[in-house]
Amino acid sequence: MTTKETAARAFDEAEHELRDLSRWMYDHPEIAFEEFETSARLAEFLTEKGFAVEYPAYGLETAFTARVGSEGPEVVICCEIDALPEVGHACGHNIIATSAIGAGIALAPLVEDLGIRVTVLGTPAEEAGGGKIDLINAGAFTDAAASMMVHPANDDVVDMNFLATTQIAVEFHGKASHAAFAPQVGVNALDAAVQAYVNVSTMRQAMYPTDKVHGVITYGGGVPNVIPAFTSMSWYVRALTKDRLGELYTMVIAAFEGAAIATGCSVEVKPKGHPYTDMVVDPVMADLFAENSASLGRPMHRASEYDPSAAASTDMANVSYEVPSIHPMLDIKAAPAVNHQKEFASHTLTPTGEASIRDGALAMAMTIIDLAEGDRWDDLGSAMP
Repeated sequence: MTTKETAARAFDEAEHELRDLSRWMYDHPEIAFEEFETSARLAEFLTEKGFAVEYPAYGLETAFTARVGSEGPEVVICCEIDALPEVGHACGHNIIATSAIGAGIALAPLVEDLGIRVTVLGTPAEEAGGGKIDLINAGAFTDAAASMMVHPANDDVVDMNFLATTQIAVEFHGKASHAAFAPQVGVNALDAAVQAYVNVSTMRQAMYPTDKVHGVITYGGGVPNVIPAFTSMSWYVRALTKDRLGELYTMVIAAFEGAAIATGCSVEVKPKGHPYTDMVVDPVMADLFAENSASLGRPMHRASEYDPSAAASTDMANVSYEVPSIHPMLDIKAAPAVNHQKEFASHTLTPTGEASIRDGALAMAMTIIDLAEGDRWDDLGSAMP
């Protein structure tokens, strides 16, 4: 039996449990930094499978590590666990988590012969806050030779583009007054918020197709007959690279400041969570993953075949600046539903959704086997800045 066949057999023995675990996560969605039941359940499962588990880990209440192997290069497989408000696991983190665990289970019988260490890293708050960045800062990736994860989508893409992004809270402060009797002595913070929205919209003709700026008014005032003295907004600013993000961010801040000047308000801009970088895909791992995925009956496309503006963001991109990384996308055949829709969440439980758990886990495990058996560690990192 080949090494990869041994990995597949180890996975097959746990596949039914992994599908049950994915369904349990679907039924028990928990949002960023509140994944208490989820992290405890996954940590317990990995402990039962013989991993050395630390939970909580790295100063984060819902992070965990599950390790196998005593020496050699370490590969960190990222296990995202958070869900979205209102729509649950509509980004398929139940598939991400169980694929990561499945890859670890597939490799567990082989790590000593391969001379590697494997860590399944429970990473909270990808959807808001950037848990992986907290983990980077705490040293979770310091000794890693490589890192990887997979993500459900509507295409099989091995090297998908991801946009750099930052999330900001914006507050306008004015002065309340009677909206009919004495509006002239008020300073209307709602006017400032509306003007800020219009200013950003006016900017769009000067933006690149890969620039994305989108926001909402989170508080617009209390009652119509009082001039609003306070309004708040939440914004995302995204760009193709972190350098371009810096340029675009400056433009957006100017739009907010202009709205404040025009209305006589003051403005406060507060970062929310961590900025996310663009993704640096390691070409060696991408090629190996593509070959292994094809051998499983899932040929992978390349990002060059797609419009680069059709991209999202992830804190895995920040990991890719620290450690050679990949983040392949796996088609679960959910179209016309897309990520962040309830219908996409439901599709994670279909046969094509559950098939991606196996394909993702085994393609990752087989890629790690190729790195170890071919001693390819020194070939990694060529794309990193």
